[in-house]
Amino acid sequence: EVQLQASGGGLVQAGGSLRLSCAASGFTFDDHAVAWFRHAPGKEREGVAYISVSDGSAGSTYYGDSVKGRFTISSDNAKNTVYLQMNSLKPEDTAVYYCAAVHTYGSRRPFGPEEYDRWGQGTQVTVSS
Repeated sequence: EVQLQASGGGLVQAGGSLRLSCAASGFTFDDHAVAWFRHAPGKEREGVAYISVSDGSAGSTYYGDSVKGRFTISSDNAKNTVYLQMNSLKPEDTAVYYCAAVHTYGSRRPFGPEEYDRWGQGTQVTVSS
């Protein structure tokens, strides 16, 4: 079955780090754009980071302004997994984090949230002050 599974969330103090994982099953990330979104209570869903994967290698990456310099998105093709390394975490990073993917058919352009058609279940990240 085609699935995305997000994991790695937890409770961390401000300034700490977490690494989230997004594992694909039933398909590979080749020729896909993979993104992390987050949704906090009382806030709109926010795009966090994006990575394009083509021919088994990572392509362009993009980051939301609020996480630039702190978060890093990467892919491990052998494990068919995309990661989000989160450093210098802040309480405002608290949210449910979702991974999503869309087949790009070779395009490396950014894709809008409405274009992602495969979504993981989300993983909770809580940052205490």
